[in-house]
Amino acid sequence: MSSRTAPDAPTGFLGDPALLAPRAALREDLPDGAFVLRSPEPLQPFVRCVGEWLERWARETPEAPAFAEPAAGGGWTVLSWGALRQRVGAVAQGLLDLRLAPGGPLVVLSDNSLDHLVLLLAGMHVGRAVCTVSSGYCRLAGGDYARIHGILGKLGPALVYAGDAAVYGPALAGAGLDAVVVFSQGAEGFAGARAFDSLVVTAETPAVMQAFAAITPDTHAKYLLTSGSTGHPKVVINTHRMLCANQQMLAQTLRFLAREKPVLLDWLPWSHTFGGNHNTHMVLAHGGTMYIDDGRPMPGLVDKTIAHLREVQPTVYFNVPRGYEMMLPALEADPALAARFLGQLRMLFYAGAGMPEPVWRRLEAVAAPVRSEPLWFSTSWGATETSPAISFANWKLDRPGVIGNPMPGAEVKFVPNGGKLEMRIRGPHVFPGYRGDEAATRAGFDEDGWYRIGDAGYLQDEADPASGIVFNGRVTEDFKLTSGTWVSVGTLRLKVVSALAPWVQDVVVTGHDRDDIGLLVFLTDAARRESAAAMAEHVRAGLRALKAEGLGSSATPVRALLLPDGPSMAAGEITDKGYLNQRLALQRRADDVAALYAVPADPRVLRP
Repeated sequence: MSSRTAPDAPTGFLGDPALLAPRAALREDLPDGAFVLRSPEPLQPFVRCVGEWLERWARETPEAPAFAEPAAGGGWTVLSWGALRQRVGAVAQGLLDLRLAPGGPLVVLSDNSLDHLVLLLAGMHVGRAVCTVSSGYCRLAGGDYARIHGILGKLGPALVYAGDAAVYGPALAGAGLDAVVVFSQGAEGFAGARAFDSLVVTAETPAVMQAFAAITPDTHAKYLLTSGSTGHPKVVINTHRMLCANQQMLAQTLRFLAREKPVLLDWLPWSHTFGGNHNTHMVLAHGGTMYIDDGRPMPGLVDKTIAHLREVQPTVYFNVPRGYEMMLPALEADPALAARFLGQLRMLFYAGAGMPEPVWRRLEAVAAPVRSEPLWFSTSWGATETSPAISFANWKLDRPGVIGNPMPGAEVKFVPNGGKLEMRIRGPHVFPGYRGDEAATRAGFDEDGWYRIGDAGYLQDEADPASGIVFNGRVTEDFKLTSGTWVSVGTLRLKVVSALAPWVQDVVVTGHDRDDIGLLVFLTDAARRESAAAMAEHVRAGLRALKAEGLGSSATPVRALLLPDGPSMAAGEITDKGYLNQRLALQRRADDVAALYAVPADPRVLRP
């Protein structure tokens, strides 16, 4: 067994152990080339349930701002910790008064909002599991609601909530549910529905705190849906133990959170563990403030995010790489905006997908003139099944790729598998199983009880356990060429996107059981407005540059096809957190893959 704390001694914020845990890791070697990596710091005790955070801050800082959303006439509608607790108590009492069917969760179909938050917290406060479903399933063009109906049938909700009956009512109308339906707006136009305000005005009784006292760490707090790479999402059980343990792991890693209450401006959807667990619970755990961003990393909607940044100054900022890429033109064009956003920021965090290095360097360049010390880029690694964070990069990274070290309480086992090291997870933040799916639960764990996350990784420096884990793609995404050579899809995708910057949003890597690697190329919105000839030449130049590196057939794509559209979130090609679903994209675009390898050659196919 070997342990090591990194020898480097950075100055300032990154070098203060009172604000940030030192980089450290302990390695235990096992037979057959496997090993376990863990933090040498033990996990400290954590709260019993999510509601204990709300109770604490409502008692200690009742007037402090807790959560806010954009107001219709401009500005923000803000709930203090005291007001948030009052509303949660009232709605919790309203839920108890409804005498909902036992076992069924509270299901939310709409986007992040204060009403949405209050309902989630109220459900968890009285021991009722909650589940937010991606709003995109209810907004499909043409009214095809088969997928949302299937999801609702699988969840068996006791209550379904959505913001606006005009938007979400059509998806619910034919769902055949035996559940209470609640809307914040337009309830009078949906047969049998209740107005959310009718719950808010309920007078809380001692029954709420009696139900709260009955919650145990193993009580189901949330159900979250997996991304569904097979097209059939699984229902992941999140217990109070998982969620509370994970925030304690983060608190021991990001020690400054105990001294500096975090302020977030956040758009990440609560249907996903990144926004719904990691970020929202960070605010709850530390009594911070979250401003709910109604923008998105999409054309037009990113302008809302930029406008909010002129009003709100976050202390930590979370986004997916695509989000940063879309924000950069505004930051580069407006030094005052860059100074306000980046000048005092503690941490710029990315997750959900690999950060292309050109985006990283542009952010560094924007930040350099407005900061007294370098901008700290950080990232983490995790899954819906792990609450989500497993590792955290709590030191200065030089470039993308490293996903940190295990946090206190988390263990990562590296197991040789098909030329890679498959990573498996153990700790109090790991889920107990998939709801109603014993077969999937059994398949999700190995014979020793380690969760099979499906990702591969390796140590950046084998001689230094604290050097950090390098993400090495999905084990199940990788494939062999006809030569028998393995292709590491995750690693290659990031490399290709960087080589084809700034005009390429993402790529699907092809070549399973074929002679060579091909690419289905998703252009950025700006690139699709440029001439087709210019984009074709740009991609050819990128292919030539990759070929010139001489890395062999497993890392050298030799053909590409430019797609006329972007990946579809509604169809499952891209998840809520912005990560490309390689397997599903290959299934949906089988005709494009065939065109890549057609004989005689399809004229649309680009070669270096």
